[in-house]
Amino acid sequence: MSMALDTWLEVWEVVRRNRLRTLLTMGGVFWGMFMLLLMAGFGKGLERGVANSLGGRSSNAVFVWSQSTSLAYRGMRPGREVDFKNADLPAIRNEVSGIEVLVPRMQLGGFRNRTEIVGNGKTGAFQVMGDAPDLKRIQPMSMRSGRFINPLDMEQERKVAVIGAQVAKEFWGEVDPVGDSIQCNGVWFRVVGVFDSRQSGDTGERAESTIHIPFATFQRAFNIGDSVGWIALTGQPDASAVALEEEVRQLLAKRHRIHPDDEPAIGSYNAEEEWRQLQATFAGIRLFVVIVGSFTLLSGVVGVSNILLVTVRERTSEIGLRRALGATQGQVIRMILREAMVLVGVAGYAGLVIGVAFLELSRWLVGADNPTLGNPQVELNLVLISGICLLFAGALAAWVPARRAAAISPVEALRAE
Repeated sequence: MSMALDTWLEVWEVVRRNRLRTLLTMGGVFWGMFMLLLMAGFGKGLERGVANSLGGRSSNAVFVWSQSTSLAYRGMRPGREVDFKNADLPAIRNEVSGIEVLVPRMQLGGFRNRTEIVGNGKTGAFQVMGDAPDLKRIQPMSMRSGRFINPLDMEQERKVAVIGAQVAKEFWGEVDPVGDSIQCNGVWFRVVGVFDSRQSGDTGERAESTIHIPFATFQRAFNIGDSVGWIALTGQPDASAVALEEEVRQLLAKRHRIHPDDEPAIGSYNAEEEWRQLQATFAGIRLFVVIVGSFTLLSGVVGVSNILLVTVRERTSEIGLRRALGATQGQVIRMILREAMVLVGVAGYAGLVIGVAFLELSRWLVGADNPTLGNPQVELNLVLISGICLLFAGALAAWVPARRAAAISPVEALRAE
């Protein structure tokens, strides 16, 4: 135990003897580890922020809506309004394979338009949607109170409504509105549930400013017949959203007598392409972090190697004397490696601790639910792998100076003296 203490005191004496050089050397390693953690932490936070903004939305969701034709077809002039019908839903279900969820949707007043609503003696403008129970599987939400639309609501065309948190807050404040009523276009609906969106940012706020009414009730109450505004669906886990989108478009074009080349007649969007782009973007960010962080750490480690070479040259007489007194080459190599491990280990650990502290401070300042930065943090695996790689690189960088020190003979030491 005494010998181990003497060994570490010897290392401390060598480090203390060249304070400025030591600090500069450790500074490179510290900065490399610090920057690696910062880039990885904020990159992960950005990735989480984008994931939160999607709110768990299915990555293979497809949305199809009707527009107007731009080409003449089978005696019909261009400019004809395409009108999807209820019968299109079972046709899609029967003729397109790979579909998991399929729901019709309708909005009062048109896409993203708001309608005047009366509730609790107050008036406000919100989006009013006609939806089916399975919408929750496409557009995830959390029920704050009550329930969502159910099959019995659809079957009996009940005049019920599920409102977003923003609607509830504006009309009732902190009071639970379940059981109360709202009026829309002269029709009263009983509130059966209040939901929070699992999406963030503007998308989440827009979702929470929405009122959902059973689709069948919507058609009857607002006298729109069997028209369907747009169709939302998700594919089975192994189904391609791109392929589903194309099959559904072709089927609807055939059913509504639309020219096969008339792309503008049917609007569509699939989340798979966007999801792939996001995945590719974040894969690129992770690769960038690894490359830049690795080279930053490597530059610090190379600095350690250069400093050790200078130190070995300055300590030629000391090392030669050790050899003359019986020190083996292995003992000399271990001595130099210990010094390198102290420099690299202490500097890397300091960079790790301060980097994590900086990320925690940043998360506290910007807020853990910030839609842009998300929740900046570093995964434990990255920390462990970085630490192990840093120590390995430090030992590798110290190997050449250590071998050079071990090769010093007493005669060379006296000659240098």
